[in-house]
Amino acid sequence: TSSVFIKPALRLFLNMYINEPATFTDYYELTMAQGYYLSGKAEQKASFDYFYRSNPYKGGYVVFAGLENLLETLENYTFTPSELDYLRSQNFDDSFLGYLKEFKFRGDIYSVPEGEIIFPKTPVLRVEGSLIETQIVESILLNILNFQSLIATKAARIRHAAGPDATLLDFGLRRSHSLAGIHASRAAVIGGFNGSSNVHSARKFGLNAGGTMAHSWVQAFDSELESFRAYADHFPNSTILLVDTYNTLTSGVPNAITVAQELREKGHELEAIRLDSGDLAYLAKKSRKMLDDAGFKNVKIAASNQLDERVISSLLNQGAPIDIFGVGTRLVTGNPDAAMDGVYKLSSVGDKPNLKVSENIEKITLPGIKTVKRFLNTDGSWHGDAIGMVNGDSFSKIFHPTFPAKHTELTEMESNELLMQMMKAGSIIVEQPGLDKIAEYCRKRLSKLSPEFKRFDNPHIYKVGITTDLMNLRDKLLHDYKT
Repeated sequence: TSSVFIKPALRLFLNMYINEPATFTDYYELTMAQGYYLSGKAEQKASFDYFYRSNPYKGGYVVFAGLENLLETLENYTFTPSELDYLRSQNFDDSFLGYLKEFKFRGDIYSVPEGEIIFPKTPVLRVEGSLIETQIVESILLNILNFQSLIATKAARIRHAAGPDATLLDFGLRRSHSLAGIHASRAAVIGGFNGSSNVHSARKFGLNAGGTMAHSWVQAFDSELESFRAYADHFPNSTILLVDTYNTLTSGVPNAITVAQELREKGHELEAIRLDSGDLAYLAKKSRKMLDDAGFKNVKIAASNQLDERVISSLLNQGAPIDIFGVGTRLVTGNPDAAMDGVYKLSSVGDKPNLKVSENIEKITLPGIKTVKRFLNTDGSWHGDAIGMVNGDSFSKIFHPTFPAKHTELTEMESNELLMQMMKAGSIIVEQPGLDKIAEYCRKRLSKLSPEFKRFDNPHIYKVGITTDLMNLRDKLLHDYKT
C-alpha cells in the first residue's frame, strides 16, 4: 500500500503551507454554505467544473499543475476547533457550526493528470458531491490550481527557449509573493526546471537544491581572489564563482581561472562561473574564450539577472555560450501575467444540468456531467479536444463552442479519454506519481504538441469543440431560461 493512503492522526497537509485550510477561503463560500444548510440543501447533489478562458502570456497552451497538493488538502479537509471558534465570533449560525464540526470532504474528483497540457474552455477537473462540499472548496481549489498552472506554464516556455540540454534553476524566492514562492518552485520543476535555490521547497518536495554565492561574499574579503580561494577551499567539488562584483573580464574571470588552476592541482575542477550583470551575451562569449584558452573548456557558464523566455531566446540567438540559467522574478511572479483566469462553475444541481447565462456569449458555461476526449492525427500529434456528455454521447463531430458554424468531423480519428477519477468519497484512489514523474509526463506531452502552438508570437489556436448532444443541451437550456 502506498504511503499516500496512510493518514497519521496528527498529519498536517503534507504539501501545503497552511495548517487550517478550511478557512483558507473567501467569506462568501461560507455564507453560501450556511444558506444551503438552512435551506435544506446541504446534501443535494451538485457538480462543478474547473477550466480557464484564455491562455496566459498570449501563448498556445497551459501546463496543468497543483493537483497532488489539492487532493492531499481535500482528503484532510475538516474544520478545527479554532476555526469554528472564529466563525462563531463572526456570528455564523450555531446549528451550522455544529454541521461544520462533523464536516469532512467526501466528494469525488475527476481530473486530467498533473502535468497534462490543457487548453481554454476545456473542463479539466470536475468535483461531484453535496452542494455544500462542492461549493465550499472553490477558493482553495482555484488558489492552488491557478497559481501552480501559471508558473508551470511559464517554466515550460522558458525550457522551450533554453532547449533540452541547458540547466534551469529557480532563483525566485526573494522576489516571490511571500509564501507563494514555495509552490512556485514545485510548479517550475513540473514545467521543466532542474532545481531551485529555495531550500524549504527542495526539502518539502524533494527538489534538487542549488545555488552559488552573493556579491556580499566577495565584498566580505579583502580581495576578490581571496574570496574565491576561500569558497573553493570550503566547497572544492561544487565551486561556482560569481565573477562580476568588480570587473568581469579584467578581474573576475582571470581570478576564477587562477582558482581553477589551483583546484585542478588538488584533484578538483571548477564547476562554473556566474554572470549576473552587464551584456550577458558579450560577456559570456569573452569569458568562454578566456576559459578555453586557459585549458578549462569543462567549466560551465551560468547567467542570471531578469531572465525569461524571451531574454534567453535572444541570448542563444546571439550565440551566447551559456549552460546554466538562474531565473527568478519573472518566473515566480508569472510575469507579465500576474494570474491565470481559471474558473469554477456549477454544471448540475440534483439530477438537472445547469449553466450560467451571460450577455457575453463566451462566458456562457457548458451544462451537465461531461467528459473530454483528445483526438489524434495519424502521426500521433494532437488534433483537438472534444467535450461531450459522459453517458451515450457521440463524438463523431465537434462544434466551436461560440461559433457553431465551425465544425470538424472526427469519425476516422483515434482518441484518448482525458478525465479520470482521482478521488472517491473524499479519499484519493489513484496514487500520485511524484514530482519527477509528473515533470517527465509533462515533457512527453509537450513533445506531442505541434511547434506552431509553442511559439511565443501568434501561436496556433488549439481546436476545442463540443459535441452535438452537448450543444443541443446548452441551446435548449438557454431557450428555456429565456422563455
